[in-house]
Amino acid sequence: MTSVASGRFPISYGFAVATCALVPAYTIRWHIGPLPTTLLEGAILVTITVFAAESVSQKTVPHWRSALMAPAILFLIAGAISVVAAPDHRAALGLYRAYFIEPIAFGAVLINVIKTPIRALWVVGGLSLGATVAGVANSAVVINALRHHTYDVVNTPPVVIYNTANAVALYLVPLIALAGAIALYGQSRRDRLVAAAFALIGSACVLLSFSRGGYLALAAVTLGLALTHRRRWMLMGAGLLVTAALMLIPTLRDRVLTNLDPTNGHNTLVGRFHLWSVALQMLRDHPLFGAGLSGFSTVIGPYWNPTNIDQFTYPHNIVLNSWTETGLLGVAAFGWILVTGMMVAWRGWRTAPSNWQAIHLGVLLALVAVVVHGLVDVPYWKNDLSFEFWVLLSLTVTPPALPAKAMSAGRATPLESRTSLSASGGR
Repeated sequence: MTSVASGRFPISYGFAVATCALVPAYTIRWHIGPLPTTLLEGAILVTITVFAAESVSQKTVPHWRSALMAPAILFLIAGAISVVAAPDHRAALGLYRAYFIEPIAFGAVLINVIKTPIRALWVVGGLSLGATVAGVANSAVVINALRHHTYDVVNTPPVVIYNTANAVALYLVPLIALAGAIALYGQSRRDRLVAAAFALIGSACVLLSFSRGGYLALAAVTLGLALTHRRRWMLMGAGLLVTAALMLIPTLRDRVLTNLDPTNGHNTLVGRFHLWSVALQMLRDHPLFGAGLSGFSTVIGPYWNPTNIDQFTYPHNIVLNSWTETGLLGVAAFGWILVTGMMVAWRGWRTAPSNWQAIHLGVLLALVAVVVHGLVDVPYWKNDLSFEFWVLLSLTVTPPALPAKAMSAGRATPLESRTSLSASGGR
């Protein structure tokens, strides 16, 4: 058997890109006997199977070790415990498969098949293609409602493909972060132009989702991109001007101002405060294991006002989501994953070969978007979001992207990387 460096995995790579393009297709569901499944899950399983077969045919030992291996294993353990703690074991097993096993396994495949920055960009392109289809389709429905004056700014925006407009922003903003980094620091003019085009289209789709959490995450990404650039003050000024111009649009302005008025009955932030308070009451009685996977809506029952028409499957906060689903062990594991991913991406942005640096920066800002949007929403506990999360992490821990490996192979030094980056646009 040879090392993973000897394996090229061309077929697995092709299937991986196609699977990334199919992410929104998790909404296409059916049953195999008693077991529910989705088109996305089928594509994931096919890719993993092809990778296993290709590894055997190439006599290649897959690479498994990375900075994320230990926290990922702890996360899997926390999820397994939460299946046992859940009130509905069958539903919990389904979520464990969809949110833990499959995305983590797919990320492990990507660590092996992503050999070059070009392959990484094609994987991102697959994610972006699916995101564009979902975002543009949703935007078309919203624009049609606005044209016919059937859109009420204080109510939930109309949607297509996804169940909520927030889901559009949750999926798009991390990819906009990656596209923005490539648009500023990509190695080729073509890459920069394609990335810039997606960032503009994606940002427009986020605006039309009317997701206020999405607006907050997009603002954080924009600020992060500006701060990394040598023309940061000009970029931040331009960002403020664009924001001011957008606030002149009555529909956008009313949507944002709704959450600044605590007396407005449609202020979702007030509702979030109540939800968090109730979730914390429940967690005081179930501090160690939380509600278990899929158990929040059931376990929260005795604490929730039965006359309240709103029913939630998660508490809509990144810490409380992890705590209610996977207990304190899951909170620790997920926090460890986030911090490790950010640290690896930051080091890669500073010291990796120049053709990987933009990808590292994009992953770092994507994780920032996850955290910021997660302050008021659910940025992981969905089929598409958990998949996207592990795909993005794999881009920054794949061996060819790591600074130490690159330098030991003699491909670039930190100084050479920074010099090359400066020549292509600077920071």
